Order: sequence, then C-alpha cells, then structure tokens
Amino acid sequence: MPKVSKKDNRTPLQEVPPVPMDTNAEAVEPAGPSKPQFAPLSAYEQNGKKVEFRRVTVPQHRLTPLKNSWMSLYTPVTENMKLDMRMNLKAKKVELKTNPDTPDSGSVQKAADFVQAFILGFDVADAIALLRLDDLYVEVFEVKDVKTLRGEHLSRCIGRLAGQNGKTKFTIENATKTRIVIADTRIHILGSYQNIRVARDALCGLILGSPPGKVYKQSLHQEQTFNA
Repeated sequence: MPKVSKKDNRTPLQEVPPVPMDTNAEAVEPAGPSKPQFAPLSAYEQNGKKVEFRRVTVPQHRLTPLKNSWMSLYTPVTENMKLDMRMNLKAKKVELKTNPDTPDSGSVQKAADFVQAFILGFDVADAIALLRLDDLYVEVFEVKDVKTLRGEHLSRCIGRLAGQNGKTKFTIENATKTRIVIADTRIHILGSYQNIRVARDALCGLILGSPPGKVYKQSLHQEQTFNA
C-alpha cells in the first residue's frame, strides 16, 4: 500500500476576485456567413411584370370638357401616380396602364376612378381627392329609383333638388361634406361612405316631397351624430 504522509505540500486554495461585467458591451456574435440583403420588389415585379390596363368610356357630350381639361387630368396621373395615359379618339376612351416605375399596383384603379368622376361631371379639384384619399367613393342613382315621376312632376322634383341658383344643392354639400352632380334624372354623389349616406337620405327626402328646411335640419343632426 502507498505510504500516506502527514505533511501536505499542496498549496491551499485561494479565492478568485469577481470579474466586473460590462452590461453595455455588445455580445460578440460568432463569425459566419453574412445575411443576404435584397431590395424590395416593385409593384411591377410583384405583379409578375404584367401590365394592367383600364379604359374609361367618354360620352359625346363630355369630349369637349375633357379636351379643355386634359392637362389637369394628365399631370397628376402621369407625374404623381407614375402611369401612362392617352386618349383613344377612335374608340372615344381614355386608356390607362401601368409601367415599371408605378409604385403601387392599385394606382391604376384610383386613376380610373379619378377620370370616371370627371366624366360624370365633377370638377377636377374635387375628383382629384380620389387619388389622395382611400375612403372616397362615387354613388350613382336615379330619381325613378326613389319615386316614379313623369312630366312636370319630374321637372319640379329636379328643381327642388337644385333649388334657386343651386342653393339647396350647395347647402346639402356643405352640411354633408360631399359633392353632388345632378345630370338630368341621374344623381352622382362623391364623398365618404357615411357622408354619402346622409346626402342620399336628404336628396331622397326632397324627391318624396319633404320641405327643404326639414331636410336641412335632419342632415345637420345626422352629421353631428356621426362626428360625435
């Protein structure tokens, strides 16, 4: 058996002082292959490099206003929305299409709605809001959808909708924050969903024979209820 000595020549254990930790020091990441960085895909590439078309038909009575206001329509569509736009005189249609510089795939539909709103009779300053805002719509209905009227009754109804020098129409527009175009028996309303609803109720009340003063009060009350 090995002989055990009473003397132990080993050095005693010594306490190791704690090492301060730097919490602000960044963790050292293990060396490895760098992550690949890809540029974001454009709308043209996301769509499979396909070109989208929209065509807006122009009626005969709107050709002259379109010609006079062509640059007011052409500039925001081509410069802001980055779309191609042209007038097909043979087919009497405004043609819109995307190109590789188009930033958003939904721009072509917005531009088509913008041109369509102008064709319906809205001013360029009002219709251009369709390019800038997402929650604007155009609603179209006819007088006969509310009440069947013929002859002089129909003429008086249209006169009630417009008012003297357009006073009734302007009052409803200001109260509901919409834009209204009365084209013969067709009525076009441009605005948000809630505001279109209030304006449509006011116009339907006038068609059914309600006094204008009562319609104004109801429109203001509904508008205040929505904004509350």
